[in-house]
Amino acid sequence: MKAMLSTVVGGPETLELTEMEVPQPKKGQVLVRIHAAGLNFPDTLMIRDMYQFKPPRPFPPGGEISGEVLEVGEGVDNVASGDRILALTSHGGFATHAVIDAARAIKIPDAMPYEDAACFIFTYGTSYYALKDRGYLGEGDTLLILGAAGGVGAAAIELGKAMGARVIGAVSSEEKAAFCRKIGADETLIYPLEINDRDAQKALSAQIKDVVGPKGIDVAYDAVGGGYAEPVIRAMAWNGRFLVVGFPAGIPKIPANLTLLKSCQIVGVFWGAATMQDPAGHAANMRDLFAMYSEGKIKPQISASFPLEQAGDALRMMEERKVMGKVVLKMD
Repeated sequence: MKAMLSTVVGGPETLELTEMEVPQPKKGQVLVRIHAAGLNFPDTLMIRDMYQFKPPRPFPPGGEISGEVLEVGEGVDNVASGDRILALTSHGGFATHAVIDAARAIKIPDAMPYEDAACFIFTYGTSYYALKDRGYLGEGDTLLILGAAGGVGAAAIELGKAMGARVIGAVSSEEKAAFCRKIGADETLIYPLEINDRDAQKALSAQIKDVVGPKGIDVAYDAVGGGYAEPVIRAMAWNGRFLVVGFPAGIPKIPANLTLLKSCQIVGVFWGAATMQDPAGHAANMRDLFAMYSEGKIKPQISASFPLEQAGDALRMMEERKVMGKVVLKMD
């Protein structure tokens, strides 16, 4: 088998293409022939030892895969050899083969291509949990999404529309704004590439209020963080829900009095932990998502694909925030 390994702490350029022995599944495990792996922002953090989970080196990054089950270990009864599956792996996805716990394997619809399956569970799982279970998004609500052109942001646009919301995509360029409108955003706004002072924050807050209208934002989906968060909270509606999803621009410092003045909530979204805390709820959400996919309401927006040996280039594209939607590695 082949794998792109992280052997030292560093950026995408440190990954090494390596030949390895194909692992064998143990009790409760399955061997998967990986066909595609979806890239996510945590992959860029993990190889720099900046993520909350730090696998022992050497390891292949890649926490989202799709493929075919080749062998099953003792005691496995939820999948069988030949099944087409997707899985969250935490790491190990940038490879042609992987052994995973059978409980992580989820069968995919026959009509779902491997590329779509590899770009499905992380973004849609995160965004559906955020909007449905943490934000209580309802029909007619106004939803504003920071970082709307990224993987989870694009998924939030599609899901927001499927759930009957008015969706506003906030992004850093007109090109990304056009992408958001193409996939369903009702309106868009463009924020500055950097926001480092109070004047810039006040200007952004005024811009948001102008687009959103006097009622304000019912649900804000923040996948950016940094200095962008406070201007959004200043535009929240009464009883609004501000969802903390990620902070590639840094961890924001929010004046606590804003939550009092707006009677709004700041709500954490840790989907990975939620799948373990409430597996039944996660399974129900996955059934909903597969149904929406089959009905054509959601579909992964794959903007670029790379072969395994160019995994570093793909990660660099993500680090530089050039990705719109999803990027996928294809192993075939």
